[in-house]
Amino acid sequence: MSRMYQKNHYVPQWLQKRFIPDGVARNELHYLDLKPLEFKIDGRVQRKQRLARKMGTKSCFVQDDLYTTYFDVSRRSEIEEHFFGPIDQNGKTAVELFSTADHTELINNQAVLYDLLLYIGTQKFRTPKGLRWLTQRVREADHDSILAAMVQLRELYSTFWMESVWQIASANESKTKLIISDHPVTVYNRRCGPSSQWCRNDNDPEIQFNGTHTIFPLSPDKLLILTNPSWARNPYSSEVIPRPHPVPYRPAVMNFLQIQLDRKLTEIEVMQINFITKARASRYIAAGKEEWLYPERHVTKSDWRDFGDGNLLMPDPRPLQSTIGTIMGFGGGRTAAYDAYGRTPEQPEYEKESQTDFEFAALQRWKGEFARLYGPRRRGLSSASAQLDPESDSEKLHQMFLDQEKPNKWKMTGFAKK
Repeated sequence: MSRMYQKNHYVPQWLQKRFIPDGVARNELHYLDLKPLEFKIDGRVQRKQRLARKMGTKSCFVQDDLYTTYFDVSRRSEIEEHFFGPIDQNGKTAVELFSTADHTELINNQAVLYDLLLYIGTQKFRTPKGLRWLTQRVREADHDSILAAMVQLRELYSTFWMESVWQIASANESKTKLIISDHPVTVYNRRCGPSSQWCRNDNDPEIQFNGTHTIFPLSPDKLLILTNPSWARNPYSSEVIPRPHPVPYRPAVMNFLQIQLDRKLTEIEVMQINFITKARASRYIAAGKEEWLYPERHVTKSDWRDFGDGNLLMPDPRPLQSTIGTIMGFGGGRTAAYDAYGRTPEQPEYEKESQTDFEFAALQRWKGEFARLYGPRRRGLSSASAQLDPESDSEKLHQMFLDQEKPNKWKMTGFAKK
């Protein structure tokens, strides 16, 4: 059997190469082992010093016979060549598009969205950490069950991600750039610190937790951030309750015009994001420059909840609407309708949030608080109102948002303090 399918790159080389700085002649990254091998001196356990090495992408994020361990030996090449291969090929095109496109390009290439979701859903589970997590949760430990669980979970996650509020943030203005890890599709929940019960061993906070963000570095300068819509509209609720309608394996829709582009990350924000990436890695991280591998020199896990004043990955709420739904028409006169959380009119909780006005009140208050915290300049630009959001709100519009936060403006109870 060909040796090429025994060396399994669980982070494909094409993605690694995106993190090599322009002008670097050799195809290398600075590669850091977070768990170097132990050895004994005079009977005492020692660890090799954690030094980054320059490594070619051929030698980074690769493990011999990784998929042999989890999938049938006789199907090893089939898994690598026919299952991951096409997903990688289409995923590469999707990652490139989402790294550079504006709203018009995205709308004209909507099919690429499914390639991106399929890729990041697969990428989350194909790593050593993801595969260990899968095997712990699949009662039948046979090879086919593990593969089936991977397929089912990526479909579940794709539903939640499609309904999320999307941001594509830029590190262009930061000297420090984004790093990549051996588990590049990772999650952050400010309630779930690195030492919390949700983050022990190979666990991550659940995607369907209200306050969980999914992050995926597309390049050293671009980061995809996916935020549950309930959290984007109401960050006063609990971070660890399930988001509304966490029902798997159902249709989901999204509006490309609502994607927030052009958020500019500050250098400290990039360092905080790199800290999250490093904290949620299993063993290896890599970067274009060695100094980017040590965000802990500038931030610490004690600041986890307070990264970005607690709002590091939050989208700008000002273009958001509280409970906007979708109605679609098909040939033959058939129609379909979904509320903001994917429920249909036949379901008893359809448009539940709009019936209580609670989410509406929370969002208005949050818009006012956000305007006060970050000023009139928008943090990300969407085209949700059929035209591109203004880069900065007018004095009148900014004051209108500020008025939303005034005490007793909205009658609300049950809000959790941030």
